[in-house]
Amino acid sequence: MADTMKAVVYYAPGDIRVEQVDVPICGDDEIRIKIDACAVCGTDLKAYVSGNPRIKAPKVMGHEFTGIVDTVGNAVSGFEIGDRIVMATSVACGDCYYCKKGHRNLCANIAPMGFTYEGGMAEYTVIPSRALAGGHAIKVPSSVPAEHAALAEPLSCTVNSCFNCDIQQGDTVVVIGAGPMGIMNACVAQQFGASKIILAEINEERLKQAAPFGFDVLVNPAKDDLAAIVMEQTGGVGADVAIVAAPAAKPQEDAISLVRKRGTVCLFASLPAGKSEITIDSRTLHYGEIKLVGSSDSTPQQVSKAVEIISSGSLKADKLASHVLPLDDIMKSYELMKSGKALRVVLKP
Repeated sequence: MADTMKAVVYYAPGDIRVEQVDVPICGDDEIRIKIDACAVCGTDLKAYVSGNPRIKAPKVMGHEFTGIVDTVGNAVSGFEIGDRIVMATSVACGDCYYCKKGHRNLCANIAPMGFTYEGGMAEYTVIPSRALAGGHAIKVPSSVPAEHAALAEPLSCTVNSCFNCDIQQGDTVVVIGAGPMGIMNACVAQQFGASKIILAEINEERLKQAAPFGFDVLVNPAKDDLAAIVMEQTGGVGADVAIVAAPAAKPQEDAISLVRKRGTVCLFASLPAGKSEITIDSRTLHYGEIKLVGSSDSTPQQVSKAVEIISSGSLKADKLASHVLPLDDIMKSYELMKSGKALRVVLKP
């Protein structure tokens, strides 16, 4: 095989290059995969626009990837050449307080692929020994198309949020924001047993993209009173759960008025640093015994659940992976994302 490969490399804000780099060498305690799909995350776009101090540049980007094992280190067991894998790509240390509690997504010494380790926007990447030791590499059935398997990592983040919300059979769930992560949250809420999904989005193009997923109610809060609609749909009680997947302060502030007493509000989308303060009515929270939770990243177990959902065929993965492009078109993927015309763009080497 060749000594070099094509990769998308982050250098600095506004400086991302598609270039030839060395093919990574697989150590005895590692595996190497030949990547055949890597989805583009909003985090990747943010890094290009405004940078990310966590990225140890220069660094091959990409953390929503899948590929076929092509080399297995001599000290590695459990994997064979030809296996398809995905990853819980925020690699945990396994030793800190949070890891020992089972919260590997909150590891104090987290080392993400595409940030600390070389990522998946390339022809090959190496899965480090720390990731293998922690169970971060998850096998995927060979029947799952590459562009669908690449959705496992983002979908696992919504598995985490739905788990944090303790969604039960028959629940009514409001999801605010119909971007790819909002739609995935809504889809996974259904998988957890929600019987009614109310999806809110101010972008009409996004609402059109959400229509084929078959959610119960689609609402544009810029045109209609979301709170009134939620109350109408729930007999005046309020939703059981509200998940805010829109990266804006007002939806986070308003969500507390959408849930019933003892309901749950989940802040899924992060707000920008320096602009992350919100104001909530503490009396509503107090007297309603409302739970307010955050949700960040995912564990290997949640990636396994995401793989299970994708493999079952119950997810409209072909609609989520709305655009498939070559690595050379990374800038086109950013433009599609900024325009709102794409859900998940998947790059294929």
